[in-house]
Amino acid sequence: MAKVSKNARVAQRAANAGSGRDHVKVIKSIKDPKTGKYTYKEMMVHKDQVKEFFANNK
Repeated sequence: MAKVSKNARVAQRAANAGSGRDHVKVIKSIKDPKTGKYTYKEMMVHKDQVKEFFANNK
């Protein structure tokens, strides 16, 4: 089994900085005023914009 040095792993993480690990799936329930039923809005959002997603989509 080959060993990987710590420096190689750090460099690999830096190369993957823009990967999908920075995004999260958010689900917001929205109540229909006419029927009272809930619908769900799902979206992939960058982890820095999660609070904005819930604040803006009322």
